[in-house]
Amino acid sequence: MEINEQLIQAITRAVVAQLQNGSAQPVESKEAVSTTQSLAGKTRMRPKRSYAGSTKARQGTDPKEVVIGVGAAFQTEINKTIGGIPLDDVLRNVKAGIEEEGMVSRIVKVLDTSDVGFMALQAAKLSGSGIGIGIQSKGTTVIHQKDLYPLSNLELFPQAPLMDLDTYRKIGRNAAKYVKGEKVTPIECTNDPMVRAKFQVKAALMHIIETEQLDPAMGMIEWEGIR
Repeated sequence: MEINEQLIQAITRAVVAQLQNGSAQPVESKEAVSTTQSLAGKTRMRPKRSYAGSTKARQGTDPKEVVIGVGAAFQTEINKTIGGIPLDDVLRNVKAGIEEEGMVSRIVKVLDTSDVGFMALQAAKLSGSGIGIGIQSKGTTVIHQKDLYPLSNLELFPQAPLMDLDTYRKIGRNAAKYVKGEKVTPIECTNDPMVRAKFQVKAALMHIIETEQLDPAMGMIEWEGIR
């Protein structure tokens, strides 16, 4: 199924119209009916990708290493964040931030969870330094440390629609500073209470696409320079 802005807008307007109607009954607008018909009989948002033959992610030993764990749909089914930033550019800037602090990066694709906190923790456990970064395909990002609880991360960046490339570069720098044991200043992020409502439908669709691509049997695979 092709997920585009027109479909997202149609679903959003249909949901809003139903809420405004104050009823659980369907809103019989032409747009809502058209949207429902386009979803009828569909069981998946995207075809299931096979990672058979891929190289399983190895345990790192380099104390300067920061592992970046990306989502199951990253750079394959999804190529831009929820805010429209190309994922190639996101990775390029995160890696640049890490390298600017004298550390090294490695990218793995996480195929057994779509929860960004667990993605980041698994990346941290795989990292030679014990520090990892998790990035969902929609752009939500977490910096984690291997000996912390899943929800007790070092830094969380939940409002992906408001993030820019400079923020992703700073995330890389901060992750590297945690490795070096330096004092880290939390990254200031723009906050907008209306973002959740504005992007809720698109975020849900992107999360569904990500979750559908999970392959728990594969766990994590090496992803550097792979498509």
